Amino acid sequence: MKYARFAAASAGVLAVVPLLASAQSVTLYGVVDTGVEYVSNVGANGQGLVRMPNQTATVPSRWGLRGTEDLGGGLKSIFVLESGFSPDSGVSNQGGRLFGRQALVGLSNQYGQVSFGRQYTMLFWATLDSDILGPNVYGSGSLDSYLPNSRADNAVAYKGTFGGLTIGGTYSLGRDAVNAGPSPAGTNCAGENPADKKACREWSALIGYSTKTWGVNAAYDSLRGGPGAFGGLTNSNLTDDRLSLSGYMILERAKVGAGWIRRDNEGSPTPVSDLYYGGVAYDITPAFTLAGQVYYLKYHGSDNKATLFALRGMYSFSKRTSVYATAGFIDNGGQLAMSVSGGAPGSSPKPGANQFGTMVGIKHIF
Repeated sequence: MKYARFAAASAGVLAVVPLLASAQSVTLYGVVDTGVEYVSNVGANGQGLVRMPNQTATVPSRWGLRGTEDLGGGLKSIFVLESGFSPDSGVSNQGGRLFGRQALVGLSNQYGQVSFGRQYTMLFWATLDSDILGPNVYGSGSLDSYLPNSRADNAVAYKGTFGGLTIGGTYSLGRDAVNAGPSPAGTNCAGENPADKKACREWSALIGYSTKTWGVNAAYDSLRGGPGAFGGLTNSNLTDDRLSLSGYMILERAKVGAGWIRRDNEGSPTPVSDLYYGGVAYDITPAFTLAGQVYYLKYHGSDNKATLFALRGMYSFSKRTSVYATAGFIDNGGQLAMSVSGGAPGSSPKPGANQFGTMVGIKHIF
């Protein structure tokens, strides 16, 4: 009798499983991407450096869970939990957060998606297609480290697509609660302060239009300071704003992208700057892609400027596994000492110096 009751209970549970599976879908996913890098002319003595980067390679390494549940009538609940990590040592990135890349929950239907939590600002979505090399170890993050890290804690976001038109926005009550910097990993600006309601707020807005072969985007991203915040934004009256205009085109075997980002950072002694970029990716064969990009950064009212040239070749053994070689060269002007590499801290040259970097590695997607 005991075994009969157990069998009946088991049958009942098994009968429910298909219903649960059809109502909710959860996916485990991730990327592991790393290799060995050489950076020349590091520090005052101009020494070469060989290392395994911990922040990014062709893309940052991460793993995550995302899921949806069909609530009926076209309404779905969604969630994303995404953790960034350093493949060289296995530690968590984004200031040691467990889910430092994304941690959000929301609802979506034909009118768009509303979500709450730590998530990308609209600046990320605006540059996703036009910045050909994106978070590559030699890329836009070398000149503006916020670009591949444009996320906000405590954020409410909306994003919707209607035909070819996409609109969206975010608003954060406290953009960065982690003290791990100064860097985009943590800027010590928690906000949600009843004594200073403006402190550490963030907002962004996006409007874009796309077809199967081309697209254009405009976005605005504004970061507000707070007491003790890093990056010079030490009070809530100071802001760090970026205006982005960009576009891309998809051809038979190539993709071309270009953009402009105007930055007005009131926490900097040289607040206004322009970053221009343009690049192309070309499929030489179905398995081998060559991509290159040029970036030019200029600060207004200053001799400070930098030009970055980057090139990457990638060979795909499959849809999941690729090997690559990438190289970059930066020409610093004025008193700038920007590193060619965004792969890890500690590789800046002396002010005004040039620098070369190269890396070979492997990427696996799961």
